[in-house]
Amino acid sequence: MRAFVLLVFLAGCRSSAPVPLRVAAASDLTEAFTELGARFEAETKTKVVFSFGSSGLLAKQLAEGAPFDVFAAANASFVDDVIQAGACDGATKQKYARGRLAAWSLAGALPSLESIADAGNRRIALANPEHAPYGRAAKEALEHAGLWKRLEPRVVYAENVRQALQLAQTGNAEVALVAYSNVINRTDGVKLLIDPSLYAPIEQSLVRCQRGAQPEAAKRFLEFLVTDESRALLERSGFTHGD
Repeated sequence: MRAFVLLVFLAGCRSSAPVPLRVAAASDLTEAFTELGARFEAETKTKVVFSFGSSGLLAKQLAEGAPFDVFAAANASFVDDVIQAGACDGATKQKYARGRLAAWSLAGALPSLESIADAGNRRIALANPEHAPYGRAAKEALEHAGLWKRLEPRVVYAENVRQALQLAQTGNAEVALVAYSNVINRTDGVKLLIDPSLYAPIEQSLVRCQRGAQPEAAKRFLEFLVTDESRALLERSGFTHGD
């Protein structure tokens, strides 16, 4: 009898546990949003759970019914997709940052974008351009620099920029083309900021979504992200303002 009462009590405790704010966020935001999430939790006492991935795959999950409260994409077009699918509220869409593209290598030198084509760089990692905005930007930059045809046979595709970086970290690629935010604070390897005139602006947008269980917390999170303090942190993390 006592065991039964204990089980009922524990079940009641589990069911009354606070529901977290669930945020689907592009992989380039991993470092910045992890810190911002901790600050938001401290300020509001609301737990934040992030799901980081490529913008295209996260948008697909939302369109198929994933119960996220907020979607922070690396490209506004994916936000438009989830709004059109009825998964998110178009009235809440806003730009929050502009991303920058960078190259990173663990051991090699990167004096210029053209140096990526050096013979020693046998594998070049980038996120899949089909569903990752930074992968699309990387391909565009290499095309504009006249390097794509030479490098395409060496390209290794990753699901998102974090995985592309991991390929270079583990020696499975000599160079990775990733978000500047993913490498700006790294002390290992070498990094090269790519000329932004070589690719279309990476206008990053977010939106509040319909199927999440924390609509009020989602509203507060969107407001929190455009405060001066949050913008300053995003700038330190490698982004520029999106407006």
